[in-house]
Amino acid sequence: MNGSKLLAGVNYASAAGGILDVTGTFLGDRYSLKQQVLHFEEDLNEIKNLFSHDEDYNEYLSKSIVVMVLGSNDYINNYLVPTLYTSSYTYTPEQYANLLLNEYTRQILAVQSLGIRKFLLAAVGPLGCIPNQRASAGGPDCVDQVNQIVGYFNRGLGSLVKQLNTDHPDSVFLYGNTYDTLGDMLNNPDKYGFTVVDEGCCGLGRNRGQITCLPFAVPCTERSRFYEFSKQIQLRLISYDQQIVNWIYCKLSN
Repeated sequence: MNGSKLLAGVNYASAAGGILDVTGTFLGDRYSLKQQVLHFEEDLNEIKNLFSHDEDYNEYLSKSIVVMVLGSNDYINNYLVPTLYTSSYTYTPEQYANLLLNEYTRQILAVQSLGIRKFLLAAVGPLGCIPNQRASAGGPDCVDQVNQIVGYFNRGLGSLVKQLNTDHPDSVFLYGNTYDTLGDMLNNPDKYGFTVVDEGCCGLGRNRGQITCLPFAVPCTERSRFYEFSKQIQLRLISYDQQIVNWIYCKLSN
């Protein structure tokens, strides 16, 4: 994507990529948050060339919204994989959350220094309820211990958002409580049109969550019924229609 198409917005997400550079290395090539920010900076340089006046460019940036949804991979593709990573032996859950948040803060401020003034920072969802974690625990139920581990990150992120708003009054940082939102989907699936919340739509093994969806694998026929697609990929079938976009923009504009 280049040229004027960039003005409509870009998704820099990378499967398996996390806040930490080492997260997800066993899954192959991916872009960590640091690399995603570098790509964002490169694109901003191209965007700037589309404007004749710096004032117009700065106004464009001031109205732009950066949505950052990170942290999940740093658990499911790092901390919760003790056979491949030593992080769970090296750090307590609280220490690891602080490690993530320190690096996250550096990258958030790097983006802010480029001229962005509106941020939505989303919490990590209830990872103890994804098919992979349910299967690892040997049962159908959510793994409370994993959700408790994630709680350290989410509480820290909430505090970080408050601190960022205090330290940078020219910017707006909004905390997205996706943990409770996704938890409500799990507890009240009928309300959201789901009928299956404890197994994946595509995957192998217990809860169809021990081995991820492989190439040429045939997924379930009624995907909209499943809360999860693969062993650790949440469908999150929320319609990001104009009303939701307007709500986020309104919150970030206050």
